[in-house]
Amino acid sequence: MINIHKSSFVDKNVGIGEGTKIWHFSHILEGARIGYDCVIGQNVMIGAGVKIGNKCKIQNNVSVYTGVTLEDKVFCAPSCVFTNVYNPRAAIERKDEFLPTLVKKGATIGANATIVCGNTIGKYAFVGAGAVVITDVKDYSVVVGNPAKHIGWVNEKGEG
Repeated sequence: MINIHKSSFVDKNVGIGEGTKIWHFSHILEGARIGYDCVIGQNVMIGAGVKIGNKCKIQNNVSVYTGVTLEDKVFCAPSCVFTNVYNPRAAIERKDEFLPTLVKKGATIGANATIVCGNTIGKYAFVGAGAVVITDVKDYSVVVGNPAKHIGWVNEKGEG
């Protein structure tokens, strides 16, 4: 069963897998695909055409913009940030300049971390809270800081 809170909006032509829960005040835009057994927290926006794998958890106040792909079992902590344009300006339309961002299977993105578009977060990588990712993150890597720097390795259970 899919559980969508009555305060959330789901646009037309959206795919949502069995067992997925969408909490209060969220908006899923047209063409988005969300896998099975996902949890979409309160006040989450999933952009048009975004692909989210199975068993992902996207916590409160996260916007997953067009151009972002989350593979299976990705965890996005509260208020983490994705971008999709490298050099945005209010008066210049740049929708044709979106840069793709890929978050691979099992990765964790910490609370208030920022993932600048055009980068890949590797399998089971761990991005620390508040980190600002401006380059690719290797599989199983732990990165922290601004800009994010590699400080160690983690296994599939999140242990170093």
